[in-house]
This record gives sequence, structure tokens and C-alpha cells, in this order.
Amino acid sequence: MARARQSMTISLPEEMLAEVHRVSREERRTHSGLVREALHRYFHDRFPVVVATQGELRAVAHGRAEIAKGDYLTLDQFFNDRRAPIC
Repeated sequence: MARARQSMTISLPEEMLAEVHRVSREERRTHSGLVREALHRYFHDRFPVVVATQGELRAVAHGRAEIAKGDYLTLDQFFNDRRAPIC
């Protein structure tokens, strides 16, 4: 099945556009393919996908079960309890 694609118009400084032309020619790639790869690398490096471990997922499930039972503190309660004098 073909992927749906949409077009996007961007403006680039002349020097950057010249680099796009040069690299596209050298690598025999389309401008779109080059920009797609650049964006893919940017997203991957800047916003990596983090997958939770099984232990983390169990901890989240446990926490949700505690909340469902009503066994939790609000932030106000937590901070007020920390300010209480220790006897």
C-alpha cells in the first residue's frame, strides 16, 4: 500500500539551498528525500522514543491500582506532611 504524502513549502537561505542542490547531486537523491532524512535524523536525535521496561510498566500499574483504591496523597498533603515537626 502506498503511503499518503503531503507537500510542504519551506524557505531556505541561498547558501543552504545551494548545499541541498550540491548534496542531492552528489548522492543522486531528490531534494525531498534529502530533507526527509534530515528531518528524520533531527526528530530521532532530538526526541528519542523511550520504551518503558517491564519493571516500569509494573510500577505504573501498581501506582494506578493504589490510586484507584484511594491510597494516595495530593501534592499539598505531601508537602504539608514534610513540613510537620518530627517528634
